[in-house]
Amino acid sequence: MTRRYYVTTPIYYVNGAPHIGHAYTSVAADVIARFKRLAGFDVFFLTGTDEHGQKVEQAAQAAGMTPIAFADRVAADFRDMYDKMAISYDDFIRTTEPRHAAGAQALWKKLEENGHIYLGAYEGWYATRDECFYGEEELIDGPDGKKVAPTGAAVEWVKEPSYFFNLSKFGDRLLELYETRPGFIEPASRRNEVASFVKQGLRDLSVSRTSFNWGIPVPGDPKHVMYVWVDALANYLSAVGYPDQTAPRWDFWPANLHLVGKDILRFHAIYWPALLMGAGLPLPERVFSHGWWTIEGQKMSKSLGNVVDPRDLVAEFGLDPIRFFLMREMPFGGDSDLSRRAIISRMNVELANDLGNLAQRTLSQIARNCDGRLPPQGTHTAEDTKLLAAASLLPQIMHEQIDRQALTDALEEVWKVIRACNAYIDHQAPWKLKKTDAARMGDVLRVLADALRIIATVLQPYMPGSMDRMLTQLCVPDGARDFASLDTPLPAGCALPAPQGIFPRHVEPEAS
Repeated sequence: MTRRYYVTTPIYYVNGAPHIGHAYTSVAADVIARFKRLAGFDVFFLTGTDEHGQKVEQAAQAAGMTPIAFADRVAADFRDMYDKMAISYDDFIRTTEPRHAAGAQALWKKLEENGHIYLGAYEGWYATRDECFYGEEELIDGPDGKKVAPTGAAVEWVKEPSYFFNLSKFGDRLLELYETRPGFIEPASRRNEVASFVKQGLRDLSVSRTSFNWGIPVPGDPKHVMYVWVDALANYLSAVGYPDQTAPRWDFWPANLHLVGKDILRFHAIYWPALLMGAGLPLPERVFSHGWWTIEGQKMSKSLGNVVDPRDLVAEFGLDPIRFFLMREMPFGGDSDLSRRAIISRMNVELANDLGNLAQRTLSQIARNCDGRLPPQGTHTAEDTKLLAAASLLPQIMHEQIDRQALTDALEEVWKVIRACNAYIDHQAPWKLKKTDAARMGDVLRVLADALRIIATVLQPYMPGSMDRMLTQLCVPDGARDFASLDTPLPAGCALPAPQGIFPRHVEPEAS
């Protein structure tokens, strides 16, 4: 039976250009998707853009464009960012596509049929920037003394006819979900925040607007457009063919993992499961909320002019060093700071010194002392066995961590083995063995080559291009780079290509 895995990023809002926060979520999802593929899973990795709502309509007007032309431009910019970051998505959904409108309207109709939607009138505080309604008690004092949303967004009093989803009826079921399936929301600190919010009591959710028309029309009442979050969340269903449960991709539902930033956790951990419960659909396995980046110690904001385009970092430092830095620097789920110093330190200490140097020393000695051919596997000493055992456990240990979204911890496991390999090569000193015991020198270099093969294989999800080059230098065929292939030893005598450094040290240019 095929093991399936369905992972999503949020669909990103098209009111602005992609930045490092978008890249971070996307690289994390990409690492998970690539890892699962290497482990033999049939993976569906979904991303895309959220293109409706008042905020997009206003951004388009400000740019002197129609909303769809504006959305086309920004969606293309996101696709470009994905290509530059090597994001291996299987589908890119846009909420302006007919297949999505059909899925979102089908979800609405199912909720209506099941008695969860009614017509009323909405009166309350609305923040256009957040596309979110707030209760009076949630507002805080802004810098000018005016009330603002807890996010700092401006709010206005809105009064208009509206359809409502009876969210208030789902509080007990949601609390039972969090209690019986604690892994549904991770990390635990976020789960506690969500549960405490739900315990305070939920109000019914206004799910349509009449004050603008850039959205999906409400079935049977086209004067209303669907509230942008109901529209957006439905993408996870419409992408797998909903409402057609015979669609080829429907087998992927329910999703295994929704990766989201902490700012949109409430929508994914409260609204989304309640909507699915209301529609009688299975719930996703997990919603994981990651942290935010500060930039050189400051919060990232347009007003400070410190919004980072990941493509600029890639142009300067290279793709894989940036992917590695994003996954290595921030404990996944927490917050961290992005600084030039930290990027360069990771590149020079861990990539160039630890891994790059290990590969270069091993491969150059095989080139020089073994006629450039992979030595045969010899009789293993206790030290050899210990090192290879630690390396061979990496796929299993990392898989458990990837399934918990402990992406940083998984990298640390690899680095423990890399550090052990460096200690081993120093201790065994194959350059000395050449003169005293050439056979043992060959055994040592083969142990290092086998350990490097495992290291490069498990690091492919994080640094696909660099590890592709490393596996090529180790004589690993293209079709033998998944985890199952690690059970088959590489043939002795394989001619290795001339070794080439994969991670050069980064040297800052002299200030002129």
